[in-house]
Amino acid sequence: MNATRFLLAAMVLGTAIGVEANAQCSGNAGSCNTTNTASVSVNALVKLGMSGAATSLTSPTADQIEAGAVIADAGPTFTVKANRSWTLNIKTTNATIWTYAGAFAGTKPISDLTWSNAAAGTFANIGTSDAVFLSGASATNGFAAQAFFRTVWAAGFVQPSNVPGTYSLPVVFTLSAP
Repeated sequence: MNATRFLLAAMVLGTAIGVEANAQCSGNAGSCNTTNTASVSVNALVKLGMSGAATSLTSPTADQIEAGAVIADAGPTFTVKANRSWTLNIKTTNATIWTYAGAFAGTKPISDLTWSNAAAGTFANIGTSDAVFLSGASATNGFAAQAFFRTVWAAGFVQPSNVPGTYSLPVVFTLSAP
């Protein structure tokens, strides 16, 4: 036991002397220089600002339900900041249908929400896998973007996606610097 303590004490003392010796400097001309190199690693950094946590979509009218309609709405706006190339993805976490709150058992497929990054752009059905919403090939101090939605309403008052109630769908935007 004493031998172990002696060995540990010798190791600690030896380490301390070795560290001290590395930081020492001596010179015969009245000066002494040592160099310390400071370094830091900067990771890929991203920051996503979003105008709000919820988007109120336009409720369909009786005429729109009778004929079937696609109703356009502006979604949230974004500010993308990144220190390298970046990608902003979109998806939903609901597997197949919107979340329904009401007394009539409404079911609305997630594909009834389409999205685009331009008001007059090409719209795509939202899905459960990441889809590229936007991407940038370089760093940015504040790239501005906006989401646009179109909600599909099936024709007919007896459609399960048209029953009274509140339909909601989580839309997830993920910014990454791959």
